[in-house]
Amino acid sequence: MTSNQSDRLEQAKALYAAGQLAFEHGNYREAVSSLEAGSQLAGGATSLGGMIQLWLMNAYFAANRPQEAIALGEKLAKHPDGEVRKQSQRVVEILKAPQLKRRADWVTPIPDLSNLEAGNENRLTLSQYGSTKATPKAISLPPSPPEDLSQINTRDNGFLWIALVAIILTLGGLYFL
Repeated sequence: MTSNQSDRLEQAKALYAAGQLAFEHGNYREAVSSLEAGSQLAGGATSLGGMIQLWLMNAYFAANRPQEAIALGEKLAKHPDGEVRKQSQRVVEILKAPQLKRRADWVTPIPDLSNLEAGNENRLTLSQYGSTKATPKAISLPPSPPEDLSQINTRDNGFLWIALVAIILTLGGLYFL
């Protein structure tokens, strides 16, 4: 391997790592650009190139480019590396699966904070999402009357003494072993 090829391989690995990091942080456009550049440097038929393209396929889908993701996945189904082929087939099946319909009460809306500017008068507050319920007040229970000690059955206390003696003898026997 020449130094030029090893430099290209190192650059491809660096772009692969940068693309993975961008993808994991939700920066899908940045991930797509890093992974595309890394894929070109690594070469599509190599194991590293296949792994980069798998991540690129996921980044395409996350960046709302599903047709490109499916096309790349179908291309990867013919990749020389068996593991890349198998994973791409699984991901393509998932990408082609029909979307399930969700009921509106199952989904919690998340406000878009990208248009929010510093010092903007339209601040997000909890009051925009309905009032919060008041916390219930603690209910105090009336004090219980004191126990009448003459009503307590003390005949069963003999068993407690026998159990206590048995425990002491057992611990004493273990101590002398």
